[in-house]
Amino acid sequence: MTEVNDEYFMQQALRQAQIAFDEDEVPIGVVVVINNKVVAKAYNQVEKLNDATAHAEILALTSAFGSLGSKYLPTASLYVTVEPCLMCCGAMYWSKLSRIVYGASDTKSGGLRFFTDEDGLVKPESWPFHPKAQLVKGVLENECASLMKAFFKSKR
Repeated sequence: MTEVNDEYFMQQALRQAQIAFDEDEVPIGVVVVINNKVVAKAYNQVEKLNDATAHAEILALTSAFGSLGSKYLPTASLYVTVEPCLMCCGAMYWSKLSRIVYGASDTKSGGLRFFTDEDGLVKPESWPFHPKAQLVKGVLENECASLMKAFFKSKR
């Protein structure tokens, strides 16, 4: 039997990121999990949909809201291969997620830089997520970062 843990769900998010890579989209993938069950999954579709807001996180959250018939996800964990941008941090805040788990950090476009101190720690007074949300960083970080590096190397 497969052990269900953060690495297991990040592997599923990586599968979504690979689909994005194969479709020439920035390779970011997401799964939304409730009670150890994937309730939504998505990958970046900015180019495909010609929509700057079609980030994997936004698409996965929209899918989860629709399938569950709820505007909040207080028992959900969101697994994303790359640190969320500022827009996606806002969407996660309003979604009231219980956990946000990401793989690779993004020093250029990651939204957490707006909320961290000089040591890279998120300042409690500017926590960008729901107050009860937990943040987990660096799950399968190397695998997540490798896919991004391969994508951008192919563009140069």
